[in-house]
Amino acid sequence: MTRHFRDLSDAGGDAIAAMIADAIDRKAARKGWPKGKVDSDAPLAGHTLAMIFEKSSTRTRVSFDMAIRQLGGTAVILESGTTQLGRGESVADTARVLSRYVDAIMLRTDDAMKLAELAEYATVPVINGLTDASHPCQIVADLLTVIESGKSLPGSQWAWLGDGNNVSHSIVEAAGLMKFDVRIACPEGYEPDDAYLAVAQAHGASIDIVRNAAVAVKDADIVVSDTWISMGQEHADEKLAAMMPYQVTAELMALAKPEAIFLHCLPAHRGEEVTADVIDGPQSRIWDQAENRVHAQKSILLWAFGLIG
Repeated sequence: MTRHFRDLSDAGGDAIAAMIADAIDRKAARKGWPKGKVDSDAPLAGHTLAMIFEKSSTRTRVSFDMAIRQLGGTAVILESGTTQLGRGESVADTARVLSRYVDAIMLRTDDAMKLAELAEYATVPVINGLTDASHPCQIVADLLTVIESGKSLPGSQWAWLGDGNNVSHSIVEAAGLMKFDVRIACPEGYEPDDAYLAVAQAHGASIDIVRNAAVAVKDADIVVSDTWISMGQEHADEKLAAMMPYQVTAELMALAKPEAIFLHCLPAHRGEEVTADVIDGPQSRIWDQAENRVHAQKSILLWAFGLIG
C-alpha cells in the first residue's frame, strides 16, 4: 500500500518516534559536512520528488529540496501558476500524470481537499507540505527540536498562543500520538477545529482552551506561537486587535518553567505575535527548529518509501 503523509496520524506515534531517532542520527553523521554532500548510504539514490507550490515558501521549499538531495535523490519544483494545474487541469489528472514521472509528490496548498484528491489518485507517496488544515512536516521538526533541547515528549506541557490554525491542529494531533498536553490561549472565535481536539483527547491528551495567556503559559515546558495574519487574509486589523493579548513577551515567558523553550515556525512578525527580545532571546530555539525542517523532511521521505517504520 502506498504510504501517504497527509497528517501525523498516517504514520502514528511509533513511526514518528522512529523518524525522530533517524533524523537525530543522520544529523549527527553530517556534522561538519557541506550542505550539499549526499549521506553516506544515499538511501534514495535515483528517486525524484515533485514539489508543487500553490503558496509562497522559503523553509518548505529549501528544506525539501535539500532533504531529497542529501538522501541521494533529485527534486522537480512546480509552481501551480506555470503548470496545467493552474489552468484548470484536475488534481486527479495531475496525480495520474506525475505518478508516471516521479517517485513521490509534495504539495503545499491552501486547500486540504486538493491534498486528499491528490493522494486518492496518485500511485506514489503524497506528502503534505502545508494545507489550510494542517502542517505535519513542521511538527515533526518541532518534536525533534524539543527532544534535542533535552525534554521528553510524554508528559510535557505545551502552551499555544494565538490563532487556532493549521499548525495548532498538528500540534494537537501530535499531543494525542506522543502523549503530551496542550493549553491553547486564543480569543473567542479563533479556536482550533473541534475534530482535532476530540481525536487528541480520545488518545488521552489534555487539551484545554483558555482565554488568558498567563494561564496557558504557567509552568509550560514549551511555548509556541505563529503569525496571526496569513497571506491574503481578510479583516486583518480586527484579527490583530483580538490577538494582541496573546503576544509572547519576556514577561509572559517568565511564567513558564525556567528551562522552557520558545518555538515559532516562521516567518515571524516581530512586535505582533512575539516580541524581538523573546525571538532573539536565550530560550528561543527557532533557528534550530528551522534547520530541523531538513532533517525531519528526510525522515518523512524515508518513511514514505517504507525505509522507516
